[in-house]
This record gives sequence, C-alpha cells and structure tokens, in this order.
Amino acid sequence: MKEYGTDLFKGAASYYSRYRPMYPASLIRFLVERFSLNGEQNLLDLGCGTGQLTIRFSDWTNKIVGIDTDPEMINEAKRLHQQMRVGKIQWYNGTLEQYKESHNDNFNLVTIAKAFHWMDRPRVLEELYDLIPVGGGVAIIDNYDPNKSLKPWQVKLNELIEKWYGKERRAGKSTYTHPLISHEEVISNSKFEVEVHTLPTNEINWTLESILGNLYSTSYGARRFLGNKVEEFEKEVKESLSNYSTSDEFRESVNVSVKLGRK
Repeated sequence: MKEYGTDLFKGAASYYSRYRPMYPASLIRFLVERFSLNGEQNLLDLGCGTGQLTIRFSDWTNKIVGIDTDPEMINEAKRLHQQMRVGKIQWYNGTLEQYKESHNDNFNLVTIAKAFHWMDRPRVLEELYDLIPVGGGVAIIDNYDPNKSLKPWQVKLNELIEKWYGKERRAGKSTYTHPLISHEEVISNSKFEVEVHTLPTNEINWTLESILGNLYSTSYGARRFLGNKVEEFEKEVKESLSNYSTSDEFRESVNVSVKLGRK
C-alpha cells in the first residue's frame, strides 16, 4: 500500500467543487431504491471530497456523515453545505478509524465515490462491516474504464498533460498506478456479498474552462505542479483543443459503475 502523504489534493478543493462533473440523478435514484431510503436511515460518505454527492442524499436520510482526510476538502464541503442549507450533515476531517474511536454510529448505506482506489481497501471494508446493519451495504461508485475509446480532443489533452506534467502521474509524495486487483474482487474477498451494476450512459458537456478546472482538481494535475508556467500551459491547451470544437463544447459519454457490498 503506497503512502501518498498529506498533500495529495493540496490546492484542489475550490476546483473540485466548481468543476468536477456532477453524478447523474439516475445514481441517486438507484441507491435510494436499492437501499429503500425513506428519510429514516443514516448514510456515511467516505472520502467525501467537497461533498456534492453527500449533500444530494439529504432528502432521503435521517443523518449523514461525510469523512475526508483532506482539511481543504472538508472546509469546502462545509461552505457548500452552509450555502445550500439542507440536511443534517456532520463533516469530519480524519480517517474512518479515527472517527470510530469517538463515535458509535450505524449506517444503512456507505458511499465511496472515486476514492476507494486511494484506500487500503480490504481494511476499510473490514472497518465498515460492523457499522452496517443487516440489509445495508457499501456502494463503490466509479467511472474508471481503461478500455474506453477516447474522443480526439481527449487524446490531444492527454498528450499535452504528458508533455507538461511528465509521463508518471504524481500523487502526493509518490506516483499513481491504478490497483491491479479490481474493486469487485476486493469486495468478493470481504464479508460483504458483491453486486455489480452499470447505470445508463450520461453525457457530460465540457468547456475549455471546465476541462482545465477539472484537471486542476485532480491529484496528478494540480496547478502548483506547473509552477510559473500556468499561463503558457493554458494557452497551449486552449489553442490545441479549439481545433476540435467551434462552439467551446466538448462532449463525453460516461458510464457510472456501482459495485455494491451487501450485508
């Protein structure tokens, strides 16, 4: 298990809340139906980031806890939550293990969205098992697809990222490689029963601004890695990508995958 240190998403929180694509409504509906959420259940969002997904379950739960190890992410989540004024949500900066030391909650549903790959996955599932009553479960949400065919503008963007950031994807004090063992297999090897679901394809409409903002929200594409070359980089991205769209609109089709661990 790699140690990424505490600076994994340093400086990314404001970009994360503004530019990360929102999950489709079909995901919320799917989880509400699958776990019979009716306003009485508790939900934990582990690795909640800036909380956009967390907040969307407010109408369907009694209490929500959002946990993230990055203080900037949690502060941004608190700011957004305060702005929206919905739901009873407790934001916790720390690890699941630290949270369990001082709290004794049960959660009918635990969501982990695009964050499971950063975690010690078998250990996290072990830690969660006792917190979840029978009938509840964990939902691992992801749209990672290594075999997805990229649009020409995405191929060009990846070339530019490699040119300016280097071939290896930086991640905190280390570099990132996707886990070789799938999330599905990790769940199968745990005490949970595994189910795999793929939601209907949804479309994301990107602009040059949101493409750059989304890049700056990632661990490997942090703006700070560019040093004093931000303007130069952005100029090249905008000039290169404008060859692929006359209207500043870049479309991407995304399939959201949900791997459930049921208790």
